[in-house]
Amino acid sequence: MAKNFPEHYTHMRQLMGQLGQEIPDTMKAFSQLHVAGSTEGALTTKSKELIALGIAIAVHCDGCIAFHVHDALNAGASREEITEAIGVAVLMGGGPSVMYGCEALEALNQFEATPA
Repeated sequence: MAKNFPEHYTHMRQLMGQLGQEIPDTMKAFSQLHVAGSTEGALTTKSKELIALGIAIAVHCDGCIAFHVHDALNAGASREEITEAIGVAVLMGGGPSVMYGCEALEALNQFEATPA
């Protein structure tokens, strides 16, 4: 059965909020790390999100795929840029990354079909 990535994204955000209630110092630090790591610098936020998506695919993290497809689109990444990032992840991760690359493609299809 196919995962509903927009729902998964929302569910994971809710769980992360709950986790923040349980371990506030850790989650606050993680949030600060996320902001620092995705803020524009020599690389654009869009580039950083595409890199993060490639890593999410290579390490086989569905939740990460949902977040980084969502955030790459919000950062202005095109379908072509996202699918090329999937291709780089496949290059680096081989067969297993093909499977998670397909998951990322499904996430892309779903987020594009979901009204913002």
